[in-house]
Amino acid sequence: MSWRIVVISNSAKLDYKMGHLIVRQENITKIHLSEILLLLIESTAVSLTASLLCELTKKKIKVVFCDEKRNPSSELIGYYGSHDTSAKIRKQIQWSEESKRLVWTEIVSEKIRNQKLFLEEVGKEKEAALLGQYLSEIQPGDETNREGHAAKVYFNALFGMEFSRTLDHPINAALNYGYSLILSAVNREIVSCGYLTQLGLFHDNMFNPFNLGSDLMEPYRILIDRKVYEMCPEKLEHEEKMELVDVLNQSVLLDGKIQYVSNAIKLYCHSVFDAIDDNDISLILFYRKEVVFDGR
Repeated sequence: MSWRIVVISNSAKLDYKMGHLIVRQENITKIHLSEILLLLIESTAVSLTASLLCELTKKKIKVVFCDEKRNPSSELIGYYGSHDTSAKIRKQIQWSEESKRLVWTEIVSEKIRNQKLFLEEVGKEKEAALLGQYLSEIQPGDETNREGHAAKVYFNALFGMEFSRTLDHPINAALNYGYSLILSAVNREIVSCGYLTQLGLFHDNMFNPFNLGSDLMEPYRILIDRKVYEMCPEKLEHEEKMELVDVLNQSVLLDGKIQYVSNAIKLYCHSVFDAIDDNDISLILFYRKEVVFDGR
């Protein structure tokens, strides 16, 4: 199982040789591709060979590129994630609206449940109780937008009544950076399973190439929320970003077993597709936040 998160923060040349990623800086570093889960190119002063990009794609290694401000701006996604991609896409197009509504209801309910538990942990009992009320009011497909109401209460409880997700603030910058990492991990699994990231369950924005990833990532946002709440960042620079990257190395309990977050996302995505195919939402595997371990 791949597990390394490789971050290239300074000028470097990356190429491929005999199964290894070769990082050429003042010193030469070799990392076997079988160990790499995510390659994060944080500097624009990095060059990569085409042969390396081809091998990274074959191994289904997620590659995230950052812009001049060192914020994630794009990622490498292969055309063919599975040997039966064409069949998977045809199946995805035919997913029934009812199945998608039921799965989305489970996903958004789990998201609010995680938010409620977190608020209880930090002593926000009143707000947690309100989220519990919203949870009990969720209708199929969340037609009354309990998710949106819960989000406003949740973020105000964590970061203050003046806080808004639209503010230009280090907290929002950290949240957005962390969310982009979770989204990339989810997109990796969607493509690996042979599905299209563009066709979502609930999200349906014609300008969003990652509608399905935006759906499936929802229960995992809380991991970033916890870290940002703990950090309470006054800036977002390299050190803060590495703390957020390390969230993927944490461990959670899923299906009775301790899993790295990165592997939990893989198992969870597979379970969602199984749930849709078998029309059985009980197949969805959600992690249990009550048991979290430091996976380093």
